[in-house]
Amino acid sequence: MSEDEILLQDEYVSAFPETLPFWRAAAAGVFVVPRCKDCGKTHWHPRAHCPFCRSADLAWEPASGRGTVHSFTIVRRPDAPYILAYVKIEEGPILMTNIVDCALDAVRIGMPVLAGFRATPEGRRAPVFRLAD
Repeated sequence: MSEDEILLQDEYVSAFPETLPFWRAAAAGVFVVPRCKDCGKTHWHPRAHCPFCRSADLAWEPASGRGTVHSFTIVRRPDAPYILAYVKIEEGPILMTNIVDCALDAVRIGMPVLAGFRATPEGRRAPVFRLAD
């Protein structure tokens, strides 16, 4: 069974097949964003059409992985507290993610972060961010 067939067995990926290029790249450890070939803008969340001009002519491009913390909150669960954040990536879009591998009180708005991936319970690799050095 190919990697694409495995990914397409996932309920989320099969429900939104236009996201397959993102999950394929993520499985290889590469963070990509869609760029519209007509208007040139990048966007997030992956979708079949550009949210700016509605074109379906999209290309998936490797992103720098660099961003800044736009906003965040600490979710203080007794079993596993975590940092939920909006990160503005260098390419322009703002995405919801987690800040990982740092103390809960270490994060500040405007801090530089770097993209990475963590396995999800479904077996996908989801983007997360770590504080940049």
